[in-house]
Amino acid sequence: MENDVHNLSADQDGLLFDPRTRAAMIRFIGGEDTLALEAAAAVRTASHAIERMRAHGAGGRGLSSGALDILLRLGASSDGLSVGDLAQSAGVSSRNVTGLVDTLEREGLAQRTPAPHDRRSVLVAITPAGREWTENFRRPTQAAMAAVFRDFTPAELGLLRHLCLRLAGNHAELARHLEGTR
Repeated sequence: MENDVHNLSADQDGLLFDPRTRAAMIRFIGGEDTLALEAAAAVRTASHAIERMRAHGAGGRGLSSGALDILLRLGASSDGLSVGDLAQSAGVSSRNVTGLVDTLEREGLAQRTPAPHDRRSVLVAITPAGREWTENFRRPTQAAMAAVFRDFTPAELGLLRHLCLRLAGNHAELARHLEGTR
């Protein structure tokens, strides 16, 4: 459910909510407490807004958020990384990373090279074109994020980061639990 941020209201504590989302959630669960569902809808709305901003900042280059994440991780590495290391650090499967690296190679932004200490392995490294691309992406991204998070205090930004990471951690724990029950 995509929220229309122009029709928001404030609750008794001065916190924003979307009345249409709340009404839909009340109908969905039969009038019980809708706060967790409303929070999930708000996270989704914020995520979509950030993703639209990221896509705009990519200047039509067409990199997915996953490919961009891998490219930025490669940019932080001086020697290149294995697909397995990239997958672990990004929290995705090696198969997923392989596809993302394929995309980055087609764009000339990354390259695979044999691992110096293990002929069976390859390392993935950012290319000079990839470094140039990330540098060109960095400036508009900083400006866009400053605009998106304008009027947020450092404490609010830290709390938002904390809460999002707790949410992701809870999800990972639930996924591990569900895997154990199969």
